[in-house]
Amino acid sequence: MAQNFQDLNNKLPELKLDSKQAQGFLSFFKTLPDDPRAVRFFDRRDYYTAHGENATFIAKTYYHTTTAMRQLGSGSNALSSVSVSRNMLETIARDLLLERTDHTLELYEGSGSNWRLVKSGTPGNIGSFEDVLFANSEMQDSPVVVALSLNFRENGCTIGLGFVDLTKRVLGMAEFLDDSHFTNVESALVALGCKECLLPIESSKSTENRMLCDVFTKCGIMLTEKKKSEFKTRDLVQDLGRLVKGPIEPVRDLVSGFEFAPGALGALLSYAELLADESNYENYTLRRYNLDSYMRLDSAAMRALNVLESKTDANKNFSLFGLMNRTCTAGMGKRLLHIWLKQPLVDVNEINSRLDIVQAFVEDTVLRQDLRQHLKRISDIERLMHNIQKRRAGLQHIVKLYQSSIRLPYIKSALERYDGQVLSIMRSRYLEPLELWTDDEHLNKFIGLVEASVDLDQLENREYMISPSYDSTLANLKEQQELLEKQIHNLHRQTADDLDLPMDKALKLDKGTQFGHVFRITKKEEPKIRKKLNTQFIVLETRKDGVKFTNTKLKKLGDQYQQILEEYKSCQKKLVERVVQTAATFSEVFESLAEIISELDVLLSFADLASSCPTPYTRPDITASDEGDIILEGCRHPCVEAQDWVNFIPNDCKLVRGKTWFQIITGPNMGGKSTFIRQVGVNILMAQVGSFVPCDKASISVRDCIFARVGAGDCQLRGVSTFMQEMLETASILKGATDKSLIIIDELGRGTSTYDGFGLAWAICEHIVEVIKAPTLFATHFHELTALAPENVSNDQQKQIIGVANYHVSAHIDSSTRKLTMLYKVEPGACDQSFGIHVAEFAKFPESVVSLAREKAAELEDFSPSGTSLTDTTQEEGSKRKRVFESDDMSQGAAKARQFLEAFVALPLETMDKMQALQEVRKLTDTLEKDAENCQWLQQFL
Repeated sequence: MAQNFQDLNNKLPELKLDSKQAQGFLSFFKTLPDDPRAVRFFDRRDYYTAHGENATFIAKTYYHTTTAMRQLGSGSNALSSVSVSRNMLETIARDLLLERTDHTLELYEGSGSNWRLVKSGTPGNIGSFEDVLFANSEMQDSPVVVALSLNFRENGCTIGLGFVDLTKRVLGMAEFLDDSHFTNVESALVALGCKECLLPIESSKSTENRMLCDVFTKCGIMLTEKKKSEFKTRDLVQDLGRLVKGPIEPVRDLVSGFEFAPGALGALLSYAELLADESNYENYTLRRYNLDSYMRLDSAAMRALNVLESKTDANKNFSLFGLMNRTCTAGMGKRLLHIWLKQPLVDVNEINSRLDIVQAFVEDTVLRQDLRQHLKRISDIERLMHNIQKRRAGLQHIVKLYQSSIRLPYIKSALERYDGQVLSIMRSRYLEPLELWTDDEHLNKFIGLVEASVDLDQLENREYMISPSYDSTLANLKEQQELLEKQIHNLHRQTADDLDLPMDKALKLDKGTQFGHVFRITKKEEPKIRKKLNTQFIVLETRKDGVKFTNTKLKKLGDQYQQILEEYKSCQKKLVERVVQTAATFSEVFESLAEIISELDVLLSFADLASSCPTPYTRPDITASDEGDIILEGCRHPCVEAQDWVNFIPNDCKLVRGKTWFQIITGPNMGGKSTFIRQVGVNILMAQVGSFVPCDKASISVRDCIFARVGAGDCQLRGVSTFMQEMLETASILKGATDKSLIIIDELGRGTSTYDGFGLAWAICEHIVEVIKAPTLFATHFHELTALAPENVSNDQQKQIIGVANYHVSAHIDSSTRKLTMLYKVEPGACDQSFGIHVAEFAKFPESVVSLAREKAAELEDFSPSGTSLTDTTQEEGSKRKRVFESDDMSQGAAKARQFLEAFVALPLETMDKMQALQEVRKLTDTLEKDAENCQWLQQFL
């Protein structure tokens, strides 16, 4: 926030209001409705102001000091105020609408007590602030507004979802069943890039929907409540018929296929006021959104896999988006990459199509470099067309579109030179559509329009002018203007001769806003011609830089010139409007071209990343979700290996159905467990987006969903503890995962007592293996869990658990110095010991603390008869901790303990005297002690 301090150092704009103005404003301010989410700015022409609670919020959040505040008025009526420069307003607007998503923004214009709202924006509807938000930066992501209609039934909740992307002009509907954790809603909101969600007022207050509000908080989405009456379907087909391109029949058919989604879409149309703006008519597309078309990702998985950028990233390579974003077009490629990372594919053919093109670009370096050079010169066609359709464009936008248009033949000819293996895909996906859209009926027509209407010669002077030859009236005015310029020039020369002064050197001709055309001489020359000056000319101004004067002839010619200039500007303005209007009719051409160009840009970006890394990426083999395994040989984490000074140690991951489909990974903290399990998720996500992966060899069975429960932090703002957060995320995994998903769990059950945590972890593992049957990576400190693997299951145990395998991250302890060295290799088998105290030594704990820790650990280990020393590495897997019991022993003991507790609870203690109660309890404990004779697990409690 260097900007903030700079603003303060340069002194804040001064709040200049006289008492009458101040009084008028105070009376107006009191009439504003109370809205805690609204941040209101008032335009004072040279600067802006904010008042009341908004002033305090801005001073503390953006200036980091309350000294920036001033008082408007006096006494009990005084109002806290803060002034904000234009640059600072941009910074605040960007933060509120693009980053925080917890406030709305309003801008007022006026004076005294007469003010009106001229702009309002929300995180999902930033349209009116686009000029402020993206004045100096590209638009990275297009926000989406979603509306939900919830209908609870016995078998769950049916969700009707409508969405609108105001930038891309897309409307959509979806309908699906969901569970009490709203896992499907969450993945839909993540995939769509939702920033704001509309709900009927009643819904958000019901107890079922507390969980839904939690989903909004996790995803950083603003909740906006609307009356239930706004979620209506009346006239929806007719309204959509106006907005959507093409005939009305497909619209009617699509709407009739949904029960609840049309109500949600109806609420969005009125909220975004789409029908109030005629530039929206016939410019929207309507589509059905299908959850099953893409891999589902929830907010926990997006965070765990570092998919999108975060403010806390130390550099761009911390996130997958930052690493993979090597796009060259202005904004378009970035936005498409954003969407693709939130919507990985599940269709094997479509994934392979993308991979084919990436492979072609990887293998053909010349083609890749050629295309990248041309793409660098392509402007943000989507945004330019958006502005043109909204009638917010001028000639500058038209010229930028033209400059991009004339680059397209170069892109086409570069693609035509390609004759590799995937020529047919390259032709059908890019060349044929490019040929269609750039022919004489489409793009060439637009190029012709611009060349005829715009004076391209003036572009060198950064002037955007209509060509005089485009219109006869304009050409006539231009002639008159040039004739007057000639007459003024002749008068200048004649006056120089009369005054006997060298033209331009001594007698200058100036043109200004105050006096129009005037003569000027320096003060040094003035005494020479003072006499003539006073008798033949009118002196206008005497200043340090000289004397300005005129005569009746120059004044008359100057006035005529000014009049012609005004007429010329007025005529040009009308013509610009006409050209912009004509350009808007090319929207279909440019939208289709933008789609082709941005897709090329992203796939080139993937190829560039794959071939430019120190260790090149490889093409993954993709199989359907119900066949094949997940084999990643020499697998690396793309973001970790991209950090400076990291020498990444690759590992293999082989998730094989029926053998190693569920992997328990043990090992010391800092040994690389988390990195290993995350890198598997990241590699699968990259592959399904259509990118090469950082492996020596990769074969991937397509996953429909990645669930990740990795290092949940406390969420105090929502009153949720670490453990509760952990349980909520795990519950959504257990409810939402299928055998086609991928599950990544790191350190489950550590937020509670060891025994509770272990019990939960064991039960969750069994449920995933036996019921969900999804490939799973389960990193844990509970060494006892390794007993789940078949090699550790005793022969007499009834249950045989299939597909569980133990792996560990290796570490070496020097027997003489007891020093720990992390090896970062994942190897088969369970970890043979705990390393907590060694890690404490790593962290430079005081020697006295470390030795006491060793003593206490040894004491605890002595509780168990199977105690062995820390360095004994020959013991069997499944008995690594010293307080370990056979699984049967535990389950039998737990059943007996439960019987004891149930019997105790059933005692009518309130009707017994003290002696009777003690006798009954004694009987129960005697029974428990007898049961404990054959059960070691029970003995520990007695």
